[in-house]
Amino acid sequence: MTTAQHERTAEELKALAEQAGRDLEDASASDILRWAAETFGGRFCVTSSMEDAVVAHLASRVMPGVDVVFLDTGYHFPETIGTRDAVEAVMDVNLITLTPRQTVAEQDAEYGPKLHDRDPDLCCRLRKVLPLEEGLKDYAAWATGLRRDESQTRANTPVVGWDEKRQKVKVSPIARWTQDNVDAYVAEHGVLTNPLLTDGYASVGCAPCTRRVLEGEDARAGRWAGRAKTECGLHG
Repeated sequence: MTTAQHERTAEELKALAEQAGRDLEDASASDILRWAAETFGGRFCVTSSMEDAVVAHLASRVMPGVDVVFLDTGYHFPETIGTRDAVEAVMDVNLITLTPRQTVAEQDAEYGPKLHDRDPDLCCRLRKVLPLEEGLKDYAAWATGLRRDESQTRANTPVVGWDEKRQKVKVSPIARWTQDNVDAYVAEHGVLTNPLLTDGYASVGCAPCTRRVLEGEDARAGRWAGRAKTECGLHG
């Protein structure tokens, strides 16, 4: 039985994640993803919001055919769906689209229209958190595009950590990258990015809850503007 196939307990996974977080702190993004691929094999996936496809591209180079999981909330900008479709067409990945239990119309019928304006935490839970939990159930580890420079809430993101809520290993291979690093990688490799990033948006989420950022604001300022909310619940 290979390491990737061994069914580890939650305690073993947590210890593995914490050790890897220390050992790989100074490793390259590719080396971090290579460790994840070798350690978890088919029980590892990449999640992508399709803001850009940097992590999906990095992972596809070390693990061709890697599962890339995308949450279609029903509220995405057309540009985001277009980016997803382009990633599926040009990258060596297995694109998996997750959808909430209810359509937007069904949610409106049960909770009333524009739940995102009245109770954004509940809307995020219904359309993001619960579908992702269901979609990740067969994986032991998942990769994200979180970066420490995005906001104060992400400043301590480990490159490999333990997702206590989901009882999974959480890999953030570009946690130490800056926006300049991302831009340089995109330029060097011609990586797909969401067109909205060149239209004043620094972070792209659901259309009703995302606005362009103003000069001097951090990248997450355009999400849930005017509210104390800074995260959808997927990462906090």
